[in-house]
Amino acid sequence: MSTRFSVLVIEDEEHIREIVEYNLRLDGVEVYLAEDGPTGIDIATNKNPDVILLDWMLPGMDGLQVLEKLKADQRTEGIPVVMLTAKIMMRDVGTALLRGADDYMLKPFELDELGEVVRDKLARLIKN
Repeated sequence: MSTRFSVLVIEDEEHIREIVEYNLRLDGVEVYLAEDGPTGIDIATNKNPDVILLDWMLPGMDGLQVLEKLKADQRTEGIPVVMLTAKIMMRDVGTALLRGADDYMLKPFELDELGEVVRDKLARLIKN
């Protein structure tokens, strides 16, 4: 994968950010990191990443609030957002998808599976 692609990881747990960052960089992806929603929104609007990995349970502003702000902004509305969360109820999955999430991954997740999801989103960008 080329380094022309970038992924923003909005995740408050440092060890998860570091593991995801490390593995995405191995795939040649540029990675931006945010530990909270407002920082993530700022990075998304300024850096325009190709994909956003978004934790649901963030301090202060939760992932759904971040998702709604991203989808309401013309600069970020088209960026695919993958929710990363421990929320396993079907209604939670439905809520996230109805509010604009493009995919939903449960924690704990396999890094191979996460890589596949990100590669799928990036491959769609190549086709368009």
